[in-house]
Amino acid sequence: MKGRHLPLMAAPLPPPPDPQFVLRGTQSPVNALHFCQASQAPGSPLLFSGSQSGLVHIWSLQTRRAVATLNGHGGQSVTWLQTLPQGHQLLSQGRDLQLCLWDIAEGRNTIMDSVQLENVGFCRGSILAGGQPRWMLAVPGKGSDEVQILEMPSKTSVCTLKPEADAKPGMPMCLGLWQANSSPRPLLLAGYEDGSVALWDILERKVCSRIACHEEPVMGLDFDSQKAKGVSGSAGKALAVWSLDGLQSLQMYSTHELTNPGIAEVAIRPDRKILATAGWDHRIRIFHWRTMKPLAVLTFHSSSVHCVAFAADGLLAAGSKDQRISLWSLYPCL
Repeated sequence: MKGRHLPLMAAPLPPPPDPQFVLRGTQSPVNALHFCQASQAPGSPLLFSGSQSGLVHIWSLQTRRAVATLNGHGGQSVTWLQTLPQGHQLLSQGRDLQLCLWDIAEGRNTIMDSVQLENVGFCRGSILAGGQPRWMLAVPGKGSDEVQILEMPSKTSVCTLKPEADAKPGMPMCLGLWQANSSPRPLLLAGYEDGSVALWDILERKVCSRIACHEEPVMGLDFDSQKAKGVSGSAGKALAVWSLDGLQSLQMYSTHELTNPGIAEVAIRPDRKILATAGWDHRIRIFHWRTMKPLAVLTFHSSSVHCVAFAADGLLAAGSKDQRISLWSLYPCL
């Protein structure tokens, strides 16, 4: 063999990692996840999970156990969780038509206030909140195709966003309130039942732009305001990436065909480096956000993955119909 040069074999891709750890004990499918950022809970990062049984579990990521259970939705599924920037208040939305505002400071875990929703739908709410006491809330409206905008905590109605008579996009399926850095005007991205994504100017109560992204209902979207680029997943097999130009016009950027249909949620990591999707096919898919190159397929769950969420430090959580929450450390934030 001396003197002979053997051909170099291409190195196979490393197998996907196992979860860093798994949280068990919800005893019900996990439908919503949200991290309380470290700045809001110093020294003790928390993860909130919402279950089909109507309970919200608060998990310590240090002890990997539930430290509290909130029961405010009468046994009806919890569909959305969000903390306010101050950190000691939590919003939970349930299919009991209640949106509860919890005081979670110092273990109080009591309902401070609630908003009566007018549409049971599957659409999760969205907030736009800075450090001010007043903040904006978007929720499904009374009409099946409407979105209601409220000023909180007064619950004052700002407006109802109703599509033009000839648009007929169907129900709103997912919402994303945001504000451009260059303008104080609040904007709303909404994904609809007909597969379209629309950008609303809330003060003008009008659609700035609408694009057809999917052939099936839009199940989840996320938006990178720095790059003016967003992504949506649907009940179909395609991920859609779209961009927003300076004239507030949505443009189709690219589509990415998946092996199996059904994306329940999409999430861009806070450092805008990677993207995660929650798949009906039990898989979590990881993509490079700038190039959309597939990076990993995480195969731990034994049933549909309903939700994904990133912590500020890059930790990824996924919740599944199999009643488990998996946590993953991937491509560390630099």
